[in-house]
Amino acid sequence: MMYQIKRTQLVKTDLETCWKFFSAPENLQKITPGYMKFRVLTETPAEIYEGLIIAYKISPVMHIPLSWVTEITVVEDQRYFVDEQRQGPYKMWHHEHHFKAVEGGVEMTDIVSYSLPFGILGKLAHRLFVRKQLEGIFDYRFQEVEKRF
Repeated sequence: MMYQIKRTQLVKTDLETCWKFFSAPENLQKITPGYMKFRVLTETPAEIYEGLIIAYKISPVMHIPLSWVTEITVVEDQRYFVDEQRQGPYKMWHHEHHFKAVEGGVEMTDIVSYSLPFGILGKLAHRLFVRKQLEGIFDYRFQEVEKRF
């Protein structure tokens, strides 16, 4: 089963500033809830590029640490980039980050397409907590972005 979350937010800054913040992997920790214990494990460059592999440690459920590895598969400077899971808790994870200069700032859109392992158990987990947790993470991110910009 494939699921999708789409979120759009007006970021009150210019396109260059917005892009620099969101395309810097180390900033992801700043907009992720503390209970996730999110840490970037690999050295990251100042600017992302296609093929960049990033390793993280997260604790999304009951403080159990999990490894998560993503690859930046597409980068179109100041327009969009895509990260895809290479190792981690999802069967499939494809996250598009879109940026568009508009009046009053930057329209930022996240589109996350994902699926879970474990068949019927994955469906049940999605219904019971995974969807709610992802929605909560994006709600938190929205608030943090509002504070920062």
